[in-house]
Amino acid sequence: MYNNMKHTISTADRCTAYLLPIFLLVIDYIAIICAEQSAFVFRNCLLPNGGVLHISWLNFWLVFPLMYLLFINIEQLYSRRAQFWQVIQKIFHASIYAVIAIIIVLYIGQITASTSRLFIALLLVFTFIYLTIFRYITKKILEHFQLMQIPVLIIGAGKTAELLVQGISSDAGMGYKIIGLLEDNHVKDGILQKFPVLGKFADVENVIKETRVQHVFIAAPGLEQVKLTQIIYKVQPLVKNMGIIPNLVGVPMGGIEVESLFNEKLMLLRLRNNLARPLNRYLKAIFDFIVTLVGTLAISPILVFIALWIYKDSPGPVIFKHIRIGKNGKEFPCYKFRSMCIDAKEKLEKLLDTDPEVRAEWEKDFKLKNDPRITKSGAFLRKTSLDELPQIFNVLKGEMSLVGPRPIIKAEMERYGEYINDYLMVKPGITGMWQVSGRNDIDYTERVLLDSWYVRNWSIWIDLVMLFKTIAVVLFRKGAY
Repeated sequence: MYNNMKHTISTADRCTAYLLPIFLLVIDYIAIICAEQSAFVFRNCLLPNGGVLHISWLNFWLVFPLMYLLFINIEQLYSRRAQFWQVIQKIFHASIYAVIAIIIVLYIGQITASTSRLFIALLLVFTFIYLTIFRYITKKILEHFQLMQIPVLIIGAGKTAELLVQGISSDAGMGYKIIGLLEDNHVKDGILQKFPVLGKFADVENVIKETRVQHVFIAAPGLEQVKLTQIIYKVQPLVKNMGIIPNLVGVPMGGIEVESLFNEKLMLLRLRNNLARPLNRYLKAIFDFIVTLVGTLAISPILVFIALWIYKDSPGPVIFKHIRIGKNGKEFPCYKFRSMCIDAKEKLEKLLDTDPEVRAEWEKDFKLKNDPRITKSGAFLRKTSLDELPQIFNVLKGEMSLVGPRPIIKAEMERYGEYINDYLMVKPGITGMWQVSGRNDIDYTERVLLDSWYVRNWSIWIDLVMLFKTIAVVLFRKGAY
């Protein structure tokens, strides 16, 4: 029997939707003031002969912060929940727009001549950094103490609901507190078992009225259309916000556009293949070249140190070239620091001929978890993925990209099946969806789907997210061998 006393939402939780935006606005204001102060101090330190910069109290405490808060609000950072990487993207956009607005205000007020351009540039950098850090820390603290988390009811308890709960629980940007589930079937073991089942689909109206929940997610894409429509019509008048996960799991949705056909009562989804557009490919190529050139100069001492270590550790060349398949099916030599003995090919053939278990493992993923061919230095380089650093020269040569599908050998092409055209459309990457999603801990079919998803959903921002996630993966060495 449903226990309304146990699951009724408290007054504090019901007020979260109103209190949280105010609280975040205060946090953002503090972050902006700190950024202004940092930009002010750094400017005066960097230009000691340029005189001490003076900023009016009105601009410092009111005008500049209001510009930022205005564009943060326009980016819906006070009204909508999003994954934190999307929050960072919106903060970046808001920071750019705010600085442009500030420059316009200074020009109109005819005080541009007395305002340091270096201060404005530093303000852009510090506000983006401080807003991101302050937001993240605030979200983590609130999440830890279960404060100002918006109560949400999830309808469905299958695989899709499990993925939804994982996304909500693992991301600091979401800030939802799951009060329970509605499900007609038995809830399987896993993350969903942590939450109470408050009833079946038919109980949705009673559960919403008794708990007074105002946020509902429908995560039952396998539900019959008639039943799904019935639930939507029951729920919508009772809540403020309702989210629906359609039966499109795995479909590339980056850059999606939604259009309503009112007379026909239909919803049209327009999907774009982002990397099929020449302009996007040019932008990606420019991004790759600039970032790689700067990065190569920065890590050159590390490259030299690793090369000397390999040279002393085992006989043979420092760089290993392996033929991989690139854009449009063109083969290219993929560079890596050598991590195996020089007779690795002969040892592998002998091993595959004599050990059926090893052969089965190799045929499954083209990798061996305990590979006897790997050298002492190679074991460390593979575990940390440092063996792939020379691929930056493939990027500079135009054969690879910083982020993209994992470079494959010719024998793997048939395993891509209908998705091979997505792979061949772009340059393979040093890192990508596969590398930051578990690497060798996920099966080959999922790798293919991740590569395809990336190609169809590409954006510069996704590339930046993948690069930052790669740093975390390398540090924790998850799935590498």
